[in-house]
Amino acid sequence: MPGLWFDELSVGQVFHHAIRRTVTETDNILFTAMTHNPAQLHLDEEYMRGTEYGQRLVNSAFTLGLMVGISVGDTTLGTAVANLGWDEVRFPKPVFHGDTLHVTTEVIDLRPSRSRPDQGIVTFLHRAYNQRDELVASCKRSGLQRKKPVA
Repeated sequence: MPGLWFDELSVGQVFHHAIRRTVTETDNILFTAMTHNPAQLHLDEEYMRGTEYGQRLVNSAFTLGLMVGISVGDTTLGTAVANLGWDEVRFPKPVFHGDTLHVTTEVIDLRPSRSRPDQGIVTFLHRAYNQRDELVASCKRSGLQRKKPVA
């Protein structure tokens, strides 16, 4: 299992995830349609040509999901119990079709669970960057993580 146990994480630990992903028009339209978001920002190229962006924006919920998803293999795959919440979600720059994203994750808080002695709560700070190394998304994510089983 590639994920880390709660006990293997430390505050200040930073992951530079190897997975990079070029976002496509199909990603954006499919996600936008699946989530019933009819915003012109994501679907109407003609409308967006007349805006400051000049083109459609990638759905920010897709960007958030992709950012967190890229982190899973290195951090929580097989060791997570539950996602507890996302805080301070930010999108300082837009993502466009054709942008290639890469992600870092920093462990910013750890505490043992008071009610579950075999688990702990970890808080990650995820950051996504485009191909120009511009920050396009960030969030704090808290999760319940298993401790390493006692042999």
